[in-house]
Amino acid sequence: MARTYHSRFAGDRRGTTAIEYAIILPALLLFLLGIMDTGRLLWNYTTLYRAVEAAARCGTVNLTQCGTTGQIQSRAVAEAWGMSVSAGSFTVADQACGLQVSTTYSFSFTIPGFNAITLEPEACFPK
Repeated sequence: MARTYHSRFAGDRRGTTAIEYAIILPALLLFLLGIMDTGRLLWNYTTLYRAVEAAARCGTVNLTQCGTTGQIQSRAVAEAWGMSVSAGSFTVADQACGLQVSTTYSFSFTIPGFNAITLEPEACFPK
């Protein structure tokens, strides 16, 4: 009895690993890049929050180094380690809670299809 072309390859399992890998790889890469982007997002927010907190404290406690708005903004830029943030993006205001320093920063994801989000950390240190 003659075997047909289809039945001859029906039992052949060679190449199935490559096909499974090609199906799983995009999902795996998306998952890994998502984890890395989440880590970058948390690191950026934590760094900016620490910068505004340190600048607000300096503006209240150390008036020789942080006596003016420009000095407070420069202190915030110095505390934002590893980030390129301009001094003009930090705002300094006297509020009921004390000296408040805040900033806005646009965070861009590396994963395509996600829009940039705006981080807005602020800190207030009592006088």
